[in-house]
Amino acid sequence: MTEIPTQFITTTEALASLCARLAEEEFITVDTEFMREKTYYPELCLVQLAGTQDVAVVDAMAKGIDLAPLGELLAKPEPVKVFHACRQDVEIFLLLFGAVPVNLFDTQVAAMVAGFGDQVGYDSLVQSLTGGHIDKTYRFSDWSARPLTKAQIDYAAADVTHLRTVYEKLSARLRVEGRLEWVGQEMEVLADPNTYRVDPARAWERLKIRTNNRRQLALVKAIAAWREREAQRVNIPRGRLLKDEQIPEVAALAPDNAEALTRARGISAGFANGKSGVSLLAAIAEAKALGEADLPRIERPRDTPRASPALVALLKVLLNAAAEQNNVAARLVASGEEIEALALDETAPNPILEGWRREMFGEDALRLIRGEIALSTQGKRIKIVELNG
Repeated sequence: MTEIPTQFITTTEALASLCARLAEEEFITVDTEFMREKTYYPELCLVQLAGTQDVAVVDAMAKGIDLAPLGELLAKPEPVKVFHACRQDVEIFLLLFGAVPVNLFDTQVAAMVAGFGDQVGYDSLVQSLTGGHIDKTYRFSDWSARPLTKAQIDYAAADVTHLRTVYEKLSARLRVEGRLEWVGQEMEVLADPNTYRVDPARAWERLKIRTNNRRQLALVKAIAAWREREAQRVNIPRGRLLKDEQIPEVAALAPDNAEALTRARGISAGFANGKSGVSLLAAIAEAKALGEADLPRIERPRDTPRASPALVALLKVLLNAAAEQNNVAARLVASGEEIEALALDETAPNPILEGWRREMFGEDALRLIRGEIALSTQGKRIKIVELNG
Protein backbone atom coordinates (compact mmCIF):
# COMPACT_ATOMS: atom_id res chain seq x y z
CA MET A 1 0.00 0.00 0.00
CA THR A 2 2.76 2.47 0.72
CA GLU A 3 3.95 2.38 -2.92
CA ILE A 4 0.58 3.53 -4.25
CA PRO A 5 0.65 7.30 -4.79
CA THR A 6 -1.85 9.29 -2.76
CA GLN A 7 -4.61 11.00 -4.72
CA PHE A 8 -5.81 14.36 -3.41
CA ILE A 9 -9.46 14.57 -4.42
CA THR A 10 -11.00 18.03 -4.80
CA THR A 11 -13.79 17.53 -7.37
CA THR A 12 -17.05 15.62 -7.46
CA GLU A 13 -16.02 13.89 -10.70
CA ALA A 14 -12.78 12.57 -9.24
CA LEU A 15 -14.61 11.43 -6.09
CA ALA A 16 -17.27 9.61 -8.11
CA SER A 17 -14.58 7.81 -10.12
CA LEU A 18 -12.73 6.82 -6.96
CA CYS A 19 -15.91 5.55 -5.27
CA ALA A 20 -16.83 3.48 -8.34
CA ARG A 21 -13.48 1.69 -8.14
CA LEU A 22 -13.65 1.22 -4.37
CA ALA A 23 -17.14 -0.27 -4.65
CA GLU A 24 -15.54 -3.31 -6.34
CA GLU A 25 -13.22 -3.98 -3.38
CA GLU A 26 -13.67 -6.68 -0.74
CA PHE A 27 -13.01 -4.07 1.94
CA ILE A 28 -11.97 -0.43 2.14
CA THR A 29 -10.42 1.49 4.99
CA VAL A 30 -11.89 4.81 6.07
CA ASP A 31 -10.85 7.65 8.33
CA THR A 32 -11.68 11.33 8.75
CA GLU A 33 -10.06 14.52 9.93
CA PHE A 34 -12.38 17.08 11.44
CA MET A 35 -12.52 20.08 13.74
CA ARG A 36 -14.86 20.44 16.70
CA GLU A 37 -13.26 22.90 19.08
CA LYS A 38 -15.54 25.78 18.08
CA THR A 39 -18.69 23.94 17.00
CA TYR A 40 -21.30 21.57 18.43
CA TYR A 41 -21.32 19.45 15.31
CA PRO A 42 -18.02 18.15 13.90
CA GLU A 43 -16.78 20.08 10.88
CA LEU A 44 -15.58 17.53 8.33
CA CYS A 45 -12.30 18.53 6.70
CA LEU A 46 -10.90 15.36 5.08
CA VAL A 47 -12.00 11.82 4.31
CA GLN A 48 -9.28 9.23 3.79
CA LEU A 49 -10.06 6.09 1.76
CA ALA A 50 -7.95 3.15 0.66
CA GLY A 51 -8.40 -0.01 -1.39
CA THR A 52 -5.98 -2.38 -3.07
CA GLN A 53 -5.25 0.05 -5.92
CA ASP A 54 -6.22 3.43 -4.43
CA VAL A 55 -5.14 5.65 -1.59
CA ALA A 56 -7.02 8.92 -1.51
CA VAL A 57 -7.46 11.96 0.66
CA VAL A 58 -10.73 13.73 -0.15
CA ASP A 59 -10.90 17.45 0.58
CA ALA A 60 -14.40 17.73 2.03
CA MET A 61 -14.02 21.52 2.11
CA ALA A 62 -13.06 21.90 -1.56
CA LYS A 63 -15.19 24.49 -3.35
CA GLY A 64 -18.10 22.92 -5.18
CA ILE A 65 -17.40 19.31 -4.16
CA ASP A 66 -20.46 17.10 -3.65
CA LEU A 67 -19.85 14.19 -1.29
CA ALA A 68 -22.91 12.25 -2.49
CA PRO A 69 -20.79 9.56 -4.27
CA LEU A 70 -19.16 8.83 -0.91
CA GLY A 71 -22.55 8.52 0.75
CA GLU A 72 -23.61 6.05 -1.93
CA LEU A 73 -20.44 4.00 -1.43
CA LEU A 74 -20.89 3.86 2.34
CA ALA A 75 -24.51 2.74 1.90
CA LYS A 76 -23.62 -0.31 -0.22
CA PRO A 77 -23.75 -3.75 1.46
CA GLU A 78 -20.26 -4.40 0.09
CA PRO A 79 -17.40 -3.68 0.56
CA VAL A 80 -16.69 -3.93 4.30
CA LYS A 81 -15.99 -0.43 5.68
CA VAL A 82 -13.07 -0.67 8.08
CA PHE A 83 -12.49 2.03 10.72
CA HIS A 84 -10.51 2.29 13.92
CA ALA A 85 -12.50 3.71 16.87
CA CYS A 86 -15.28 4.64 14.48
CA ARG A 87 -17.82 6.43 16.66
CA GLN A 88 -16.89 10.00 15.75
CA ASP A 89 -16.39 9.13 12.09
CA VAL A 90 -19.76 7.39 11.93
CA GLU A 91 -21.44 10.32 13.68
CA ILE A 92 -20.11 12.62 10.95
CA PHE A 93 -21.42 10.38 8.16
CA LEU A 94 -24.79 10.06 9.89
CA LEU A 95 -25.07 13.85 9.99
CA LEU A 96 -23.97 14.18 6.36
CA PHE A 97 -25.92 11.37 4.74
CA GLY A 98 -28.67 10.56 7.23
CA ALA A 99 -27.51 6.97 7.62
CA VAL A 100 -24.79 4.92 9.30
CA PRO A 101 -22.29 3.26 6.91
CA VAL A 102 -23.37 -0.28 6.06
CA ASN A 103 -21.19 -3.30 6.91
CA LEU A 104 -18.95 -1.73 9.53
CA PHE A 105 -15.83 -3.25 11.04
CA ASP A 106 -14.07 -1.45 13.90
CA THR A 107 -10.50 -2.61 14.47
CA GLN A 108 -10.47 -1.19 18.00
CA VAL A 109 -13.34 -3.50 18.96
CA ALA A 110 -11.72 -6.38 17.07
CA ALA A 111 -8.46 -5.78 18.92
CA MET A 112 -10.28 -6.01 22.25
CA VAL A 113 -11.81 -9.33 21.18
CA ALA A 114 -8.34 -10.48 20.10
CA GLY A 115 -6.78 -9.70 23.49
CA PHE A 116 -5.04 -6.39 22.87
CA GLY A 117 -6.57 -4.79 25.96
CA ASP A 118 -9.17 -2.10 26.60
CA GLN A 119 -9.51 0.53 23.87
CA VAL A 120 -6.08 -0.12 22.39
CA GLY A 121 -4.63 2.91 20.63
CA TYR A 122 -4.15 2.91 16.88
CA ASP A 123 -0.42 3.62 17.17
CA SER A 124 0.11 0.59 19.42
CA LEU A 125 -1.96 -1.64 17.18
CA VAL A 126 -0.05 -0.61 14.05
CA GLN A 127 3.26 -1.25 15.76
CA SER A 128 2.16 -4.64 17.13
CA LEU A 129 0.65 -5.97 13.90
CA THR A 130 2.67 -4.29 11.16
CA GLY A 131 5.90 -3.13 12.75
CA GLY A 132 5.08 0.30 11.34
CA HIS A 133 5.24 3.64 13.07
CA ILE A 134 2.70 6.46 13.03
CA ASP A 135 4.27 9.91 12.79
CA LYS A 136 2.40 12.07 15.31
CA THR A 137 3.77 15.38 14.01
CA TYR A 138 0.52 16.50 12.41
CA ARG A 139 -1.95 14.95 14.83
CA PHE A 140 -3.10 18.34 16.09
CA SER A 141 -3.09 20.13 12.75
CA ASP A 142 -5.75 22.67 11.91
CA TRP A 143 -7.33 20.52 9.20
CA SER A 144 -9.67 23.33 8.19
CA ALA A 145 -6.80 25.60 7.11
CA ARG A 146 -6.00 25.69 3.41
CA PRO A 147 -3.80 24.99 1.56
CA LEU A 148 -2.73 21.71 3.15
CA THR A 149 0.92 20.76 2.91
CA LYS A 150 2.09 17.54 1.25
CA ALA A 151 3.28 16.36 4.67
CA GLN A 152 -0.22 16.81 6.09
CA ILE A 153 -1.78 14.89 3.22
CA ASP A 154 0.76 12.09 3.56
CA TYR A 155 0.09 11.91 7.31
CA ALA A 156 -3.66 11.67 6.74
CA ALA A 157 -3.21 8.95 4.10
CA ALA A 158 -0.99 6.84 6.38
CA ASP A 159 -3.92 6.20 8.72
CA VAL A 160 -5.82 4.23 6.08
CA THR A 161 -2.84 2.48 4.50
CA HIS A 162 -1.67 0.92 7.78
CA LEU A 163 -5.27 0.13 8.61
CA ARG A 164 -5.52 -2.31 5.69
CA THR A 165 -2.79 -4.52 7.14
CA VAL A 166 -4.23 -4.20 10.65
CA TYR A 167 -7.63 -5.36 9.39
CA GLU A 168 -6.22 -8.27 7.40
CA LYS A 169 -4.18 -9.57 10.33
CA LEU A 170 -6.89 -9.07 12.93
CA SER A 171 -9.64 -10.64 10.83
CA ALA A 172 -7.41 -13.63 9.96
CA ARG A 173 -6.58 -14.13 13.62
CA LEU A 174 -10.21 -13.89 14.72
CA ARG A 175 -11.34 -16.22 11.94
CA VAL A 176 -8.93 -18.90 13.15
CA GLU A 177 -10.14 -18.39 16.73
CA GLY A 178 -13.81 -18.46 15.67
CA ARG A 179 -14.42 -14.96 17.01
CA LEU A 180 -15.36 -12.95 13.92
CA GLU A 181 -19.00 -13.43 14.86
CA TRP A 182 -18.28 -11.80 18.21
CA VAL A 183 -17.09 -8.66 16.45
CA GLY A 184 -20.20 -8.77 14.29
CA GLN A 185 -22.40 -8.74 17.38
CA GLU A 186 -20.53 -5.71 18.70
CA MET A 187 -21.03 -3.89 15.40
CA GLU A 188 -24.80 -3.98 15.92
CA VAL A 189 -24.51 -1.20 18.49
CA LEU A 190 -22.23 0.88 16.28
CA ALA A 191 -24.61 0.40 13.33
CA ASP A 192 -27.59 1.73 15.29
CA PRO A 193 -28.23 5.44 14.52
CA ASN A 194 -29.58 5.93 18.05
CA THR A 195 -26.06 5.31 19.38
CA TYR A 196 -25.05 8.71 18.00
CA ARG A 197 -28.15 10.80 18.66
CA VAL A 198 -28.32 12.99 21.74
CA ASP A 199 -31.69 13.35 23.44
CA PRO A 200 -31.81 16.84 25.03
CA ALA A 201 -34.34 15.56 27.59
CA ARG A 202 -31.65 13.23 28.97
CA ALA A 203 -28.76 15.69 28.83
CA TRP A 204 -28.97 16.26 32.58
CA GLU A 205 -27.90 12.66 33.20
CA ARG A 206 -24.27 13.46 32.38
CA LEU A 207 -24.21 16.00 35.22
CA LYS A 208 -23.32 15.07 38.78
CA ILE A 209 -26.36 16.46 40.56
CA ARG A 210 -27.07 15.72 44.21
CA THR A 211 -30.41 17.07 45.37
CA ASN A 212 -33.52 15.75 47.08
CA ASN A 213 -35.54 18.75 45.89
CA ARG A 214 -37.81 17.68 43.03
CA ARG A 215 -38.46 21.28 41.97
CA GLN A 216 -34.73 21.94 41.85
CA LEU A 217 -34.16 18.79 39.79
CA ALA A 218 -36.88 19.85 37.35
CA LEU A 219 -35.05 23.13 36.81
CA VAL A 220 -31.72 21.35 36.30
CA LYS A 221 -33.29 19.04 33.71
CA ALA A 222 -34.93 21.95 31.89
CA ILE A 223 -31.74 24.02 31.79
CA ALA A 224 -29.61 21.08 30.62
CA ALA A 225 -32.15 20.30 27.88
CA TRP A 226 -32.22 23.96 26.85
CA ARG A 227 -28.41 24.04 26.67
CA GLU A 228 -28.33 20.99 24.39
CA ARG A 229 -30.99 22.36 22.03
CA GLU A 230 -29.47 25.83 21.96
CA ALA A 231 -25.95 24.49 21.35
CA GLN A 232 -27.35 22.52 18.42
CA ARG A 233 -29.20 25.57 17.11
CA VAL A 234 -26.24 27.95 17.13
CA ASN A 235 -23.69 25.14 16.53
CA ILE A 236 -21.30 25.89 19.34
CA PRO A 237 -19.92 23.61 22.08
CA ARG A 238 -22.42 23.27 24.92
CA GLY A 239 -19.81 24.55 27.39
CA ARG A 240 -19.65 27.85 25.52
CA LEU A 241 -23.26 28.51 26.53
CA LEU A 242 -23.16 27.25 30.10
CA LYS A 243 -20.51 25.21 31.84
CA ASP A 244 -21.67 22.12 33.71
CA GLU A 245 -21.15 23.75 37.08
CA GLN A 246 -23.26 26.77 36.09
CA ILE A 247 -26.40 24.70 35.51
CA PRO A 248 -27.19 23.93 39.19
CA GLU A 249 -26.27 27.53 40.08
CA VAL A 250 -28.79 28.93 37.62
CA ALA A 251 -31.35 26.37 38.79
CA ALA A 252 -30.84 27.48 42.39
CA LEU A 253 -31.40 31.12 41.43
CA ALA A 254 -34.46 30.23 39.31
CA PRO A 255 -34.37 33.69 37.67
CA ASP A 256 -37.52 35.12 36.12
CA ASN A 257 -35.93 38.02 34.23
CA ALA A 258 -32.69 39.00 32.54
CA GLU A 259 -31.42 41.06 35.48
CA ALA A 260 -31.88 38.12 37.85
CA LEU A 261 -30.15 35.83 35.35
CA THR A 262 -27.02 38.03 35.37
CA ARG A 263 -26.59 37.30 39.08
CA ALA A 264 -25.45 33.82 38.15
CA ARG A 265 -21.68 33.53 37.90
CA GLY A 266 -20.39 34.00 34.36
CA ILE A 267 -23.69 35.26 32.86
CA SER A 268 -23.25 38.59 31.09
CA ALA A 269 -25.96 41.17 30.49
CA GLY A 270 -25.47 40.71 26.75
CA PHE A 271 -26.21 37.01 27.03
CA ALA A 272 -29.14 37.47 29.42
CA ASN A 273 -30.84 40.03 27.16
CA GLY A 274 -30.05 38.20 23.91
CA LYS A 275 -31.93 35.46 22.09
CA SER A 276 -30.24 32.68 24.07
CA GLY A 277 -30.99 34.35 27.38
CA VAL A 278 -34.63 34.88 26.47
CA SER A 279 -35.05 31.21 25.50
CA LEU A 280 -33.29 30.08 28.68
CA LEU A 281 -35.62 32.17 30.82
CA ALA A 282 -38.59 30.66 28.95
CA ALA A 283 -37.34 27.14 29.70
CA ILE A 284 -36.90 28.05 33.37
CA ALA A 285 -40.40 29.56 33.53
CA GLU A 286 -41.88 26.41 31.99
CA ALA A 287 -40.14 24.22 34.57
CA LYS A 288 -41.26 26.49 37.42
CA ALA A 289 -44.86 26.17 36.23
CA LEU A 290 -44.88 22.37 36.45
CA GLY A 291 -47.44 20.88 38.77
CA GLU A 292 -46.40 18.64 41.63
CA ALA A 293 -47.43 15.52 39.73
CA ASP A 294 -45.20 16.44 36.78
CA LEU A 295 -42.02 16.94 38.78
CA PRO A 296 -39.30 14.26 38.35
CA ARG A 297 -39.32 11.43 40.83
CA ILE A 298 -36.26 10.94 43.02
CA GLU A 299 -35.40 7.37 43.89
CA ARG A 300 -34.53 7.16 47.54
CA PRO A 301 -31.42 5.07 48.22
CA ARG A 302 -33.24 3.24 51.01
CA ASP A 303 -35.98 2.20 48.56
CA THR A 304 -33.56 0.86 45.97
CA PRO A 305 -32.30 -2.69 46.52
CA ARG A 306 -28.55 -3.08 46.24
CA ALA A 307 -26.54 -6.06 45.20
CA SER A 308 -24.22 -7.68 47.71
CA PRO A 309 -20.82 -5.92 47.36
CA ALA A 310 -19.11 -9.22 48.16
CA LEU A 311 -20.99 -11.03 45.37
CA VAL A 312 -20.22 -8.23 42.93
CA ALA A 313 -16.54 -8.46 43.84
CA LEU A 314 -16.59 -12.23 43.38
CA LEU A 315 -18.24 -11.90 39.96
CA LYS A 316 -15.57 -9.40 38.93
CA VAL A 317 -12.87 -11.90 39.88
CA LEU A 318 -14.62 -14.50 37.73
CA LEU A 319 -14.88 -11.96 34.88
CA ASN A 320 -11.18 -11.15 34.99
CA ALA A 321 -10.33 -14.86 35.10
CA ALA A 322 -12.54 -15.58 32.08
CA ALA A 323 -11.11 -12.62 30.18
CA GLU A 324 -7.55 -13.72 30.98
CA GLN A 325 -8.23 -17.31 29.96
CA ASN A 326 -9.86 -16.29 26.68
CA ASN A 327 -7.48 -13.40 25.98
CA VAL A 328 -10.28 -10.84 25.68
CA ALA A 329 -10.53 -7.39 27.22
CA ALA A 330 -12.66 -7.74 30.37
CA ARG A 331 -14.32 -4.39 29.74
CA LEU A 332 -15.72 -5.70 26.46
CA VAL A 333 -17.29 -8.71 28.17
CA ALA A 334 -19.14 -6.86 30.94
CA SER A 335 -19.34 -3.46 32.58
CA GLY A 336 -19.47 -2.84 36.30
CA GLU A 337 -23.13 -1.79 36.02
CA GLU A 338 -24.01 -5.03 34.19
CA ILE A 339 -22.29 -7.14 36.84
CA GLU A 340 -24.13 -5.32 39.64
CA ALA A 341 -27.43 -5.82 37.79
CA LEU A 342 -26.71 -9.54 37.42
CA ALA A 343 -25.82 -9.86 41.10
CA LEU A 344 -29.09 -8.14 42.00
CA ASP A 345 -31.34 -10.15 39.68
CA GLU A 346 -30.02 -12.97 37.51
CA THR A 347 -33.44 -13.36 35.81
CA ALA A 348 -33.53 -9.82 34.39
CA PRO A 349 -32.44 -9.12 30.79
CA ASN A 350 -28.69 -8.46 30.73
CA PRO A 351 -26.10 -8.29 27.90
CA ILE A 352 -23.94 -10.65 29.97
CA LEU A 353 -26.50 -13.39 29.28
CA GLU A 354 -26.58 -12.90 25.51
CA GLY A 355 -24.52 -14.28 22.64
CA TRP A 356 -20.84 -14.94 23.08
CA ARG A 357 -20.77 -13.19 26.47
CA ARG A 358 -23.08 -15.83 27.93
CA GLU A 359 -20.90 -18.59 26.56
CA MET A 360 -17.66 -17.11 27.86
CA PHE A 361 -18.79 -15.65 31.19
CA GLY A 362 -22.54 -15.52 31.73
CA GLU A 363 -23.19 -19.21 32.33
CA ASP A 364 -20.42 -19.50 34.91
CA ALA A 365 -21.59 -16.24 36.50
CA LEU A 366 -25.06 -17.74 36.97
CA ARG A 367 -23.56 -20.92 38.39
CA LEU A 368 -21.48 -18.89 40.84
CA ILE A 369 -24.55 -16.94 41.99
CA ARG A 370 -26.48 -20.19 42.48
CA GLY A 371 -23.70 -21.77 44.50
CA GLU A 372 -22.92 -24.46 41.95
CA ILE A 373 -19.24 -23.46 41.60
CA ALA A 374 -16.59 -21.77 43.69
CA LEU A 375 -13.35 -20.00 42.87
CA SER A 376 -9.92 -21.13 43.94
CA THR A 377 -6.34 -20.56 42.88
CA GLN A 378 -4.02 -22.76 40.90
CA GLY A 379 -0.56 -21.33 40.90
CA LYS A 380 -1.06 -17.72 39.92
CA ARG A 381 -4.38 -18.26 38.17
CA ILE A 382 -8.00 -18.46 39.25
CA LYS A 383 -9.75 -21.78 38.64
CA ILE A 384 -13.36 -22.90 38.89
CA VAL A 385 -14.20 -25.59 41.43
CA GLU A 386 -17.35 -27.66 40.93
CA LEU A 387 -19.48 -28.01 44.07
CA ASN A 388 -21.57 -31.10 44.73
CA GLY A 389 -25.21 -30.55 45.71
